[in-house]
Amino acid sequence: MKFSLRLNNDLPAARYVEMATAAEAAGFDQFWVSHDLFLRSAPVILTACALATTRLEIGTCILNPYSQNPAEIAMFAATLDEVSGGRFNLGLAAGAGEFMKWIGLEQPKPVAAVRESITAINRLLSGETAAVDGSFLRWTSEAYLRFPARRRVPIYVGAMSPNMLRLIGEAADGGLPLLFPPEHYETVMPYIREGAAAAGRSADDLDIAACVWCSVGDDLAAAEDALREKIAYYGYALSPLIWERLGLTRGDFDGIERAAMVERDMAKAKALVTPAMLRIGIVGTTRDLIERLEALVAMGVKHLSFGPPLGTDPLEAVRAIGRDVIPHFRKA
Repeated sequence: MKFSLRLNNDLPAARYVEMATAAEAAGFDQFWVSHDLFLRSAPVILTACALATTRLEIGTCILNPYSQNPAEIAMFAATLDEVSGGRFNLGLAAGAGEFMKWIGLEQPKPVAAVRESITAINRLLSGETAAVDGSFLRWTSEAYLRFPARRRVPIYVGAMSPNMLRLIGEAADGGLPLLFPPEHYETVMPYIREGAAAAGRSADDLDIAACVWCSVGDDLAAAEDALREKIAYYGYALSPLIWERLGLTRGDFDGIERAAMVERDMAKAKALVTPAMLRIGIVGTTRDLIERLEALVAMGVKHLSFGPPLGTDPLEAVRAIGRDVIPHFRKA
């Protein structure tokens, strides 16, 4: 069983070093940081975390080939893998379309864009020329790294839609499918297996992280409030596949989006989050977390990934998960 921690890039930079060192001490295997627009830079954060840890794998969740060229992504991946001593994992996907609108970027052919980016980045990190004549990338024979990469860095695809989930199985080393709610795992795995089978691969050979949101704490009202804030900020940007699983539609989030993004009134946005929306994540004590996750493990999950808000005190939540949850599932 593998365990990872995922954080949004909205905390003070020094906080991530604290969290990474705590995660390493608590027994986590991986530490992922998102790179959402207009928040702190994940490459900078992860460099600091790499220098402060010795065993913990670190990764981006996620970079996209629209706001950052895949050539630059490969440069960053090779360099941070060098800095970390071979502990970097590259999380890659198309990015959230709702957020891309903020800077006027469209996302033509998202699956092709990510597929071609995976191919090109793999070639670059393998010391090969990455000449590409695709529908998204058109690179010449001059496309190659001018320094030797330490290795071909593993690529994890972040996915919410059926076609991107299939791409995990087809072309990635691992996957970061968002399981909102956690039971969504039984919806996403058939797509991943379908993509793997079409490519002559086995999904069992891939590292599929069961990515859940949780808010751990003894004060249930406070823990629920922390989850409400994440739902208010990200809920409207999720995929129809997730909304459908929750019995919701994009329209259910319209008022929340307006309050959070236009009016900048987070208190109002949180108040509009409904009980159905709260099913996106897990709220409660570590015992509540264990009970909800046991069903996932029974489905065959081999990698549990805990995402924000984590709790009212994220650092304490990391320690609590390391104290109670990780040993429970490692013994099992």
